[in-house]
Amino acid sequence: MSYSAPVDSTTRIGTDPAAFESFYRAHVTAVQRFVARRVAEPFLAGDLVAEVFLAAIGSAKSYRPSRGTPRNWLYGVARNVIGAEMKRQARSLAGASRAFGMRRLDSDDLARAEERIDAEARGRELYRAMDGLPRGERAVLELVALEGLDVAEAAQVLGIRPGTARVRLHRARRRLGVELSSHAPVAAHP
Repeated sequence: MSYSAPVDSTTRIGTDPAAFESFYRAHVTAVQRFVARRVAEPFLAGDLVAEVFLAAIGSAKSYRPSRGTPRNWLYGVARNVIGAEMKRQARSLAGASRAFGMRRLDSDDLARAEERIDAEARGRELYRAMDGLPRGERAVLELVALEGLDVAEAAQVLGIRPGTARVRLHRARRRLGVELSSHAPVAAHP
């Protein structure tokens, strides 16, 4: 289990290297898992994790403990970063755009990234099954079922009321159950 950075230090991660290091160490594994569930390509996943932390540094002063935990706030930042990347890919040629700005990973980095991505393959299969869900329902389901947040925390991340989140979660589970029962079972990976 990862340790948590002190809540009061989150707003300082943009100006205090020690606060950032503590914050990064406390949350990097959760962010890597969050991204690996959504992105299959190891280099892109690594770049997005870095972008999430850069975005967090840039918006750290806006963090408010009353709106949720640092982890939940970071999940919101990660959703925005991943969403922006998906929009960018939709507008550009994926092959040419991926090569720009990529840092070289050593063999250990690549092995760890591939292990994480392989470990999250079942999650990506579920995401494919979730493609038919409305965006709001899918977002609540992802945060509750895959990230382990409770409904109130998911509502905070999404900026909606807990009641709205509960309704969306119920609808998403019902629709996903119908979708999954109408298709062949997802094959397990060895």
